[in-house]
Amino acid sequence: MHNPTNRSKVRSIDPLGDLASFLAQKLVGQPAAIAAIVPFIQIYRAMLSPEGRPAGIFLLLGPTGTGKTRTVEALAEVLHGHAKKLLKVDCGEFQMDHEVAKLIGAPPGYLGHRETQPWLTQQKVNAASSEACDVSLLLFDEVEKAAPSMTRLLLGILDKATLRLGDGTTVNFEKTFIFLTTNLGAESMARELNPDFGFESLHRRDDSGQKRKLESIGMRAVRKQFSPEFVNRIDAVVTYQPLGSVALAAILDLEVRQLQDHLDRRLGERTFRLEVPARARRFLIERGTSQEYGARELKRTMQRQLIQPLACLIVGGEIGPGGHVRADVNTRKDKLILRDMDAEEHVSSF
Repeated sequence: MHNPTNRSKVRSIDPLGDLASFLAQKLVGQPAAIAAIVPFIQIYRAMLSPEGRPAGIFLLLGPTGTGKTRTVEALAEVLHGHAKKLLKVDCGEFQMDHEVAKLIGAPPGYLGHRETQPWLTQQKVNAASSEACDVSLLLFDEVEKAAPSMTRLLLGILDKATLRLGDGTTVNFEKTFIFLTTNLGAESMARELNPDFGFESLHRRDDSGQKRKLESIGMRAVRKQFSPEFVNRIDAVVTYQPLGSVALAAILDLEVRQLQDHLDRRLGERTFRLEVPARARRFLIERGTSQEYGARELKRTMQRQLIQPLACLIVGGEIGPGGHVRADVNTRKDKLILRDMDAEEHVSSF
């Protein structure tokens, strides 16, 4: 007789309420990704995920800087309370077959068996879960960069949710969501988005037509790179769309709010209010985003233009507790300046 206690009794993701809306607050401009992932989380919560395979397998493809990696980090925040609560394999570090072997460790009898500990262990997979939710998040980032042996290794994981290590032990992935990100087709997508010449450069395709075209380009590149048996094991393929001006502004709003929260949390009673008005936000978006790289450079731009100058002021004791600092664009429009609005004087220029 089937014993229901063999599987976890509670998939405790609540009290999060509407999971999709929580994800939407952290992942901007990619509703298709949320729509693809959330049903698998609900299936897992209901304990209806199939046995003998991962709880969900997702291929995230599209132009760089559109939020593929951020999707997994946002999910980690919602499920586990922290963006780093996931296990990430940077496939760019495994471009040779002997490097892929490091994931499972050398088998007994092979040179370096005792010195080479497997990287992808059950302990590490389990550590990517939490008390709030027992599902682990495993990210293979830029999977197209890995050696062909990585694909063969992944086939076993995707098919049977197990991986045999060099020491003979096995790793179980039944309680794991596996994400594969790739930039395959990104160059062709860029040409589709920005035709250099001809009639297409003058005629803007409607959004739905552009979306279907990008999906077609992406899947064509994926099928060229990976075997049908590999592609057929993927539960959902999400093609990420370029971020428009509204989405980029929303991403910056989120970054500014997170910066204020960080100030409040780290400085405590010495915290102050940071104001970033519309003109300064436009400056940051212009400097930190592009059609080619999306929002990828936005954090670096904020680091240079906002966080580093703030740090100098804080270390120098130039911002009082409970103060009000505003970021403005300087007259040359090439950098931000910070003003102490309480003192109504220009405190620093960088």
